[in-house]
Amino acid sequence: RSIPGRGRKIVHPALQGVVGWIRRRAENVVAGLLGIMFLAFIVQIVFRYFFNFPIGWSSELTVVSWLYMTLLGAAFWLKESDEIRFDLLSGSLGPGGRRVLGIVIALAAVVLFGMALPATIKYVAFMKVESSSYLKIRLDILYSVYVVFAVAVIVKYAWRIVCLLRGEAPEETDITKASSGL
Repeated sequence: RSIPGRGRKIVHPALQGVVGWIRRRAENVVAGLLGIMFLAFIVQIVFRYFFNFPIGWSSELTVVSWLYMTLLGAAFWLKESDEIRFDLLSGSLGPGGRRVLGIVIALAAVVLFGMALPATIKYVAFMKVESSSYLKIRLDILYSVYVVFAVAVIVKYAWRIVCLLRGEAPEETDITKASSGL
């Protein structure tokens, strides 16, 4: 089927449903992590300024929540149109040029993340010898979220290559509708 202004979308409805479900669950997780981060921040303020008893675990929990929120959100929740991009070049190209540029960029992401993945996995596995200062979480478990992120990026951009090669036109940038998201 064709969507005006976006080219042909060649995705099976069942796959669209699965991707939509994953995005909604990722949004739930991101919202939960934001709530945890906010509560830990408030607890830290209360203990530091009202009880004159600074606690470190709340700061560490805030950082861990932010890390997971950022990486899981970028991997599973953000749409391609929500990502930061420099579209000065792609905005001046026609649909064919945007398709070629999209393939080159997606291929670069797949190759670079793919090349780094074995070393990333090895390093994260090596981190089992350390644990976080206050929460005592093993760092290999803590940083395994980056491996999930890297694999998700590889799959996302590999699928993007497939879509572009099958004829899906990359979305055209409309600067009149662009916003900061606020």
